[in-house]
Amino acid sequence: MKTQSLKPWSHVAMLAVAFLALAPLAAQASCESVKADITQKIIANGVPQSGFQLEIVPSDQADQAGGQVVGHCESDSQKIIYTRTNGNEPAAADAPTP
Repeated sequence: MKTQSLKPWSHVAMLAVAFLALAPLAAQASCESVKADITQKIIANGVPQSGFQLEIVPSDQADQAGGQVVGHCESDSQKIIYTRTNGNEPAAADAPTP
């Protein structure tokens, strides 16, 4: 009678380690995808893209962000904040630093 080796289990363990290592990347991607979905819904409601800004902030900083919470991600550890702009303001990434 032949005994089977445990080699298939080593593949499962390697996959589990790889999954856990990539989980933070997937979590960030999910926040970006939630933000993109919200952006599309706002635009579909007639708001021009230059008329608002969405920002991903940690949940404990959502009150200081100065906008309205319109979504959440990463198991509610991040909030997506909506801020209305006049269309002429640079986006936060484009804003000059003091």
